[in-house]
Amino acid sequence: MLGSTHGTLTSDLRARVVACGEHARDAVHDTASITATDGDMDVSGRPLHAPVPDLDRFFRPASVAVVGASDGDGRPNTGITRQLVDWAERVGARLYPVHPTRESVFGLRCVPSVGELPEQVDLAVLLVGDPLPVIEELAQAKVKFAVAFASGYAETGAAGAEAQTRLAAAVERAGLRLLGPNTNLNAFEKFRDDLDGPAIALITQSGHQGRPVFTLQELGVRLSHWAPTGNEADLETADFISYFAERPEVGAIACYVEGLKDGRSFLLAADRAARRGVPVVAVKVGRTETGARMAASHTGKLTGADQVVDAAMRQFGVIRVDGLDELQDTSALLARARRPVVDGVVVYSISGGTGAHFSDLATAAGLPMPQLSEAKQAELHEWIPEYLSVANPVDNGGHPVGDWRGRKIIDAILEDPSVGVLICPITGPFPPMSDKLAQDLVDAAEATDKLVCVVWGSPVGTEAAYRETLLGSSRVATFRTFGNCITAVRAYLDHHRFTVGYRSPFDDAPRTPSPSFRKAQALMRPGKQLSEHAAKQLLRAYGIRVPREQLVTSAAAAVRAAGLVGYPVVMKASGTQLAHKTELGLVKIGLTSASQVRDAYRELTDIARYEEADLDGILVCQMVERGVEMVVGVTQDALFGPTVTVGLGGVLVEVLQDAAVRVPPFGEDQARAMLGELRGRALLDGVRGGPPVDVDALVEVVLRVQRMALELGDELSELDINPLMVLPRGQGAVALDALAVCR
Repeated sequence: MLGSTHGTLTSDLRARVVACGEHARDAVHDTASITATDGDMDVSGRPLHAPVPDLDRFFRPASVAVVGASDGDGRPNTGITRQLVDWAERVGARLYPVHPTRESVFGLRCVPSVGELPEQVDLAVLLVGDPLPVIEELAQAKVKFAVAFASGYAETGAAGAEAQTRLAAAVERAGLRLLGPNTNLNAFEKFRDDLDGPAIALITQSGHQGRPVFTLQELGVRLSHWAPTGNEADLETADFISYFAERPEVGAIACYVEGLKDGRSFLLAADRAARRGVPVVAVKVGRTETGARMAASHTGKLTGADQVVDAAMRQFGVIRVDGLDELQDTSALLARARRPVVDGVVVYSISGGTGAHFSDLATAAGLPMPQLSEAKQAELHEWIPEYLSVANPVDNGGHPVGDWRGRKIIDAILEDPSVGVLICPITGPFPPMSDKLAQDLVDAAEATDKLVCVVWGSPVGTEAAYRETLLGSSRVATFRTFGNCITAVRAYLDHHRFTVGYRSPFDDAPRTPSPSFRKAQALMRPGKQLSEHAAKQLLRAYGIRVPREQLVTSAAAAVRAAGLVGYPVVMKASGTQLAHKTELGLVKIGLTSASQVRDAYRELTDIARYEEADLDGILVCQMVERGVEMVVGVTQDALFGPTVTVGLGGVLVEVLQDAAVRVPPFGEDQARAMLGELRGRALLDGVRGGPPVDVDALVEVVLRVQRMALELGDELSELDINPLMVLPRGQGAVALDALAVCR
């Protein structure tokens, strides 16, 4: 039986896994668009901090220039100019039309060029087909921000992408910040200024997709900003997330994202929001091949592998939703609801069927629905007939209309210490009962710190109980569908649970290489696949346990090696081009004698010769049988760089497809969370009388592989440890096979 080579997974392990070496990295990889000093970079050369852009003067400029302004009939720029004139008046900005031949536009005196502006303006809006020639003029005039509406850039293909690259380079040389190209006027909409409370800040790459969130203002939900990022030649989604996360009036950030410009900058922005407890809710298209293709054609951005995007968002607390209706409802709830007292959800209904239906959906979605105490149920039965169930869901049989009992019931439920959220589904109006119920819910919500939600299921939506009573209260979260309510409440509980225990992984990310790095780097062969023997040496360099084994080049040496390793043994061909040895018959297991070893050696070399495989020898390995086969690996994502995967392994790994992924850096908590996402997680706890396996050892391997990904990620195209045999608890984990491909 193999002994354990790992310690208890504590701060000591964490220190060993991320231990820093004495040597500086030979090269720094320029893989992110964020500017950072050496001290702000991790061991891979990626930034650990991102500056927050000062966008105050973009959203609230003191002065604006409109280049290409027009007031001529039938001119496409006339409507845009009119909107900008009105917007500038609302925000108190001085507006200067710029046109080479016009003397005035909408009664405002024109200047012929940017160079003749009477003052240094904060913002220039470019209503010209080709903004590139204007950028140099803006630089000389020291303009801080510009907006380019022009289309025909990366969204149109290769030629447009080249034009966008030239535009981005000109903007960088000019030292200004650009919104667009291929954007619109959403940043200059008319926002209601009569609404109170925390606001939603909106970011959309497609302006039309933000309309549902923007119209929340008509339901009493405040919006503070709208950033239509377009093609993101310069300013990107991450810039606006970082900026909005610092704004005191912003309660939630709602995003519609078609493609991310830079993976690391997005994670740093999400990390900033998580540190400050500001929820970020996002629709991210590209879940399917069709969606990804349409997103690229629209914005010219890389969507990235959706599984990685999904994991990265979850890792940093970004709440991903699917529909624009979910985006508006979830953002509105998270912006306005107070922090939950406890997680328990109770359903209060005037119909047993409605309560049962909603409870089924809520439980399936993972909402905690505690049973009310016997004492609380007895209290509720003072006002609710004994034959009705009040354990949770609470069925009142019809909300009292003529007296005080209805409010008393709701207050009693909210006073229960296990209840943090009360949800009342009202499938349709039934006045006067539904009117009184709505009013009692609003009154109770105003008197408690707990969350009160109502689902108003009427398709009409014009009833006074809905339009005036429920929507008139900022303390009641009102929904139109069961699904949206459940999605939003689950996000609300998950977000606050996440932020309470959040510690930024960037704080603990290694900045200098470990002692393992020098050993590992000597094994790398650029552009080549390593043999299994060399790949295992790579693992050994990072403290990942491999079986006892020897590489031999003769049958006699194989017999001697088997005696040293100890029978039974496994024999495998080892070469640089052998990825799937089992399928080729290049693995022999359970060999128990010298004669079997000699025969296996001859058979393996004959097969390799037939397959024209270039061998560096035959591996004679210790046989390890008792455990659960897992896979741990590193792959390259075009958007985020190296990623770490863990899942159920063995020969059926492609069939099972049961894996979880994370983007480094991450800590022990995320490594354990990866295991919790596996459908086969129960196998690690022991099944059919089998012992539980060494989960701590598995987590340790994941963290060591992450360290390898950080230090070698830009030199390592792929790493696959399969199977990693996780032994019974206390006995460790052993990498039985490994594949490594160098970049």
